Amino acid sequence: MNSKSILGIGITLTVMTACSTNPITGRSSLKLANDAEIATMAAQEYQKTLTQQKVITGTQQAKSVTNVGNRIKNAAQAYYRNIGRESDLAHYNWEFKLIENKQLNAWCMPGGKVAVYTGILPVTQNDTGLAVVLGHEVSHALAGHGNERISQAMVAELGGALIGSTISSGQWGQIFSQVYPIGGQMVLLSYGRKQELEADQMGLYLMGMAGYDPRQAIPFWNRMESASGNNQRPPEFLSTHPGPENRIAGLNKYMNKAMEYYRAAGGK
Repeated sequence: MNSKSILGIGITLTVMTACSTNPITGRSSLKLANDAEIATMAAQEYQKTLTQQKVITGTQQAKSVTNVGNRIKNAAQAYYRNIGRESDLAHYNWEFKLIENKQLNAWCMPGGKVAVYTGILPVTQNDTGLAVVLGHEVSHALAGHGNERISQAMVAELGGALIGSTISSGQWGQIFSQVYPIGGQMVLLSYGRKQELEADQMGLYLMGMAGYDPRQAIPFWNRMESASGNNQRPPEFLSTHPGPENRIAGLNKYMNKAMEYYRAAGGK
C-alpha cells in the first residue's frame, strides 16, 4: 500500500470518528475542531463587531430581541436537559443584540452570539416573526454548523496534517476567518444549503417548543421573498438560503412535528 493510500485511509478514519449527530434533527455532521476554541474566538470577534456597530438598547424592539431570544434559548436548554445532553451546551454563552443597520439580516456565531439588524424588523412584524428568525439562527449555533464548516475547510486545506498533529494558531486563525469573514459593516456567515434546511427544520421545532406558532414561519419567509424582490440583490439573510419552493416544502414537511411541540408548550 502506497503512502497516498495510507494517507487517504487515515483521513477517512479521522473523519468517521469525528462525526456528531444532531439530537433534534438526527443529521450527522463533521466536527474536527474544538468547540471551546471556536466559542472563544467567536466571542472575541462578536465583541469587536459590536464596537463597530450601533447597538440599540432600552427600546421595545431591543427588549423583544432579548426576550424572544431567551425564550428560544431556554426551550433548547430544556430539550437538551430532558434528553440528557445538557453538556453539549457547556460552551454556549448566549447574547442577543439589536444592531442599527438597514440590511435585512440576522446572524448567530458559534457559542450563541446573536445579532439582529433593525432592517429585518419590518419583515418580522411581531415577536412570532422574530421567533422564526431567532429560531433559525440559534439552530445554526446549536447544530454546530460553524464547527462543520471549519472542519470541512480543515480537511480541504490541511488534509493529512490533521492526523496526529496540532494545528498552529496561525492556521487556526486563517481557517476561522475564511469561514467567518467578519468586517466592520456586517458579518457574512456562509452556510451550505443542507445546513440552511436543517436550521429551518430545527428552528421550526424550537419556536414551537418556546410557545410561538410555527405556522407563522411560512408567512414570514414569504414576506422575506417579497422584500428580496424589491432589491437588485437578495438580502444577505437569503443569499445562501434554499429557493422559496424548497424552503416552503421543507417547512410543510416538518410542520406537524413542530405543532406537537407547540401544543405541548400550551399553544393551540
